[in-house]
Amino acid sequence: MSNHSIAASIEARKAYGVTICQRITENIVKLGFSLQTPINLPVFEAAEFSLVTDPYTQSQDLVGYWYSPTKQRIGQIKFHGDGSFYAEYDVVQPHPKKKQFFVEAINAWGKADNIKTEAKLLELPQE
Repeated sequence: MSNHSIAASIEARKAYGVTICQRITENIVKLGFSLQTPINLPVFEAAEFSLVTDPYTQSQDLVGYWYSPTKQRIGQIKFHGDGSFYAEYDVVQPHPKKKQFFVEAINAWGKADNIKTEAKLLELPQE
């Protein structure tokens, strides 16, 4: 796969990707995290992208991964050939309002006109 087609795929999905990142950020904010909480928010252009052939549909999917400054993978976004997408972005923080929960990640999925997001919560064991 040439770099030109990756660049073209990224550019073609940039506005869509920026909107998805905004929706993930809105979900994080809606949970009640303060601006002082050390959570890196997803930035579309910061992801490292590649093109992957879907083994089932044979379509070219654009896949991007976000990494922490220490190079740990902290999220992914995948654009499918049919126009749908799936994204997951790590939060890995105690829930700011519901002390019995830990926020593992924010998941996002759908199509351009129907983006859904959901926090992935883990219940903390009670002492």
